[in-house]
Formats: sequence, structure tokens, C-alpha cells
Amino acid sequence: MSISVVLFTSDLRLHDHPPLRAALDGTEWTVPLFVRDRAVDAAGFAVPNRLAFLADCLRDLDTGLRERGGRLVLREGDLVDQVGKVAAEADADEVHMASDVSAHARRREEGLRRALEAEGVRLHVHDTVTTAVAPGAVTPAGSDHFAVFTPYFRRWSKERLRDPLRAPRTVRVPEGVGSDPLPVRGEVRGLSEGLAEGGEEAGRTRLTAWLRHRVSAYEDRHDDLAGDATSRLSPHLHFGTLSPVELVHRARRAGGPGADAFVRQLAWRDFHRQVLASRPDAATADYRARHDHWRSEREAGEDIAAWKEGRTGYPVVDAAMRQLRHEGWMHNRGRLLTASFLAKTLYVDWRVGARHFLDLLVDGDIANNQLNWQWVAGTGTDTRPNRVLNPVAQARRYDPDGGYVRRWVPELAEVAGRAVHEPWRLPDDERAGLDYPDRIVDLAEGLTRFKRARGR
Repeated sequence: MSISVVLFTSDLRLHDHPPLRAALDGTEWTVPLFVRDRAVDAAGFAVPNRLAFLADCLRDLDTGLRERGGRLVLREGDLVDQVGKVAAEADADEVHMASDVSAHARRREEGLRRALEAEGVRLHVHDTVTTAVAPGAVTPAGSDHFAVFTPYFRRWSKERLRDPLRAPRTVRVPEGVGSDPLPVRGEVRGLSEGLAEGGEEAGRTRLTAWLRHRVSAYEDRHDDLAGDATSRLSPHLHFGTLSPVELVHRARRAGGPGADAFVRQLAWRDFHRQVLASRPDAATADYRARHDHWRSEREAGEDIAAWKEGRTGYPVVDAAMRQLRHEGWMHNRGRLLTASFLAKTLYVDWRVGARHFLDLLVDGDIANNQLNWQWVAGTGTDTRPNRVLNPVAQARRYDPDGGYVRRWVPELAEVAGRAVHEPWRLPDDERAGLDYPDRIVDLAEGLTRFKRARGR
């Protein structure tokens, strides 16, 4: 009797799952396994919002497996040890898993391969499970990765994607392999109040509705802060409840400028993964150093605290930071302008902001988060490293009527029109009646400080 183990990591779904399909096609019995890796906890990545979303995902995955005659096996501890124990308990011949790009994931894969091979168990690692195009599948002449998005996207767009795989009808799990209890969202403390629901079913429902009703307007409205016209699928991509391969196929079938713009965003996600695969140190080190001498956390402590709490005195910045705290998610345009404000207007190390985002974002992803922060800070792949996003100009352009600001900064709800973006310009009697802080920095002063620091 041949038995395999499928190790789920950031691919918590049944639809379009190459490791699961390979295991089911190659063996009679399969053990679907997820390991709560203590190394993730030790590194500080097991934060409440992601733990709660993960609990939803695991319960939904277990439900889907039980509907097919199977079940999810959950273990907690060192991943290599736990996979080895499950393989031994099941007398498995092979283990299947998805590839990943972070330094931790690659060390984990190599350690697992060595441990399994010592026991005569084969490890099969599958690409294009968490990306549409595998890192390294397209490369420029003379380099192992693209450092600029546009030429990468041209090559990426020409790649022929594999066909999505159907969810299995039957999963047969051998008896005798024990499981820890599944986690429950309600047991997680410190959640964002508006945290979205996790799980493949929720993700597929959102995807279908998005493609049917809203993607057509995406090109024109994806930066509309008040309109909330983005897909909000990033948490499902992070946890792998949706397949990027399937998303690209379905968006292309929908067609039109909005779908094309959406596919471009999926390509950005793959772009960051191919950068991190080749430069794993970019998770913590500047991809392109600008010899910055950032203000220390001690020196800038009050400014950092005001930025985190959404009380900088710049309404659109504060609105975005409050959305992050309330939902564990932030509009993409908000991410760009809040990051620019911290790294360039306040001249604080991008790593401070990236860590805060990872503490709260349900879609907190090393490749996307760290490399987007570097892009904004000008130490990453941006070809215009000294650009500074003016929060007032950004607000006027992307929240022209102030609806986004009024939603998240209720202290300014009664301020009429575009004046909501510059409350410091209100008449003194109106300003005095607002329970809203003064600006922590003048934009001109912040810009001068940044230019001087960059030798401009």
C-alpha cells in the first residue's frame, strides 16, 4: 500500500493544488498535513490577525477534506521533526509540498529533504502553487532576476501558464495518524475589529463576485480610496486559499482593461518573489543602498508613535493608519502614501514601518511587504528613488471629496469639502472646535531634511 503526505504551508486550498493532485495520482492513501511551525512564532510572525485568519483557513480546509472522505492532520512544533514523525506514523513513501522563496522557507526545505532522505522518504517540491510564474522562470541576460518591473512584466506576460487543476473528488486518509485540535478564531486575542473572514470558500465567493461585478472598473478606480474598489483578495493570496494561476486565467477570460490591470498587480506579486528568491537578504537589507542615516527610533520616537496611532495631523495618512488597525488591511494607495510619509517625510528607517505593517496586516507577506516598503523608501527596485508622495496632493487626487478621511477620522466628519484634507487652514474658531492634532512636521521641512540626507 503506497502512502504520501501533502504538507500544506501557504497554499490552504483544494482547488488548483499541484502537490495534492500529484500525491493523489501517485499513491493510494494521502495524509493532508499542516504544521504550526514554532520557528514562525519565534521570528515574531505569528501575530493575532494572521493567526485568526489562519484558524478560519484550516477549519475550512478540514471541512473540504471531510466532504471528500478525508481530514486535515494538524501538528505543532518543529516542522522538520513533525513531518518526519507523520511520515513514519503513516509509513509514507513520499512527501509533496509547494516551493517558497524566503530564506526561512528555503532552509526549511533543505532540512526537510535531508531528514526525509535519511529515512528513505522522497520529497517532491512543486512550483507555481503560490505564484503564477515560478521565480527564475524568466530572467534577463546576464542576471538571475529582473531588477525592474516593466521588462519583467513583458516577459512574464508571454509565459504560458499551466492549466488550473480541479479540486479532488475523493481523499483517502489512512487510520492511525493523530492530529492536534484545530485552532478557533474566537480563542485569538488582540484582533482587529473588522478583520475579514478566511478560508477557501470565502475566498472563492469573493473572487467570483469581484470578477462578475467589479473588475471591469478596476483600471479607473483602483486608486479611489473612498470607493474601496480593489479586490481585497490579498489575504487569500497570502494564505493560498486562492491560486494565482487560476486568478490570472479567470481574469484573462473576463477580459477588458480592468482585468488587464488586475493581472498586472498579480505580476507585481510574482516580481517581488523572483527578487527575493535571488536576494533573500532584501527582507532586511537595502536592495540598493542609498547610504541613508535614518533618524534613530529614539530621536524620532514621538513621530513614529503618532504615525502608528493615526495622529500625524495629516488626515489621509491618519485615515489609512486607522484603517490598518481596525481591519488588519489597508488600501494599496494608502500603503504607498503612509510609507512615503514615514520613510521620506519623517526620514525614519523603512524597516520600522515594515515591522509595524507585519504586526497588523492579515496579508503580511515578506516579499510584498518588505520590497514594497523598499520601493517607496527608494532603497529597492524603484527607478525614481528620490520621489516623495505629498499626502495633501495624494488626498486631493485619490480622495477628492474626503469620503475616505471622514470614514476613518470622525473628528473631521463635519469639515466640508476638500478642506478636510488641510484642517490647519481652517479659520481659528473652526479649528479650535476640532479634537484633532496639529501636524507633527511641515511638509516643506520634511522634504528639505530628506533631500539633504540624500545629498540633493
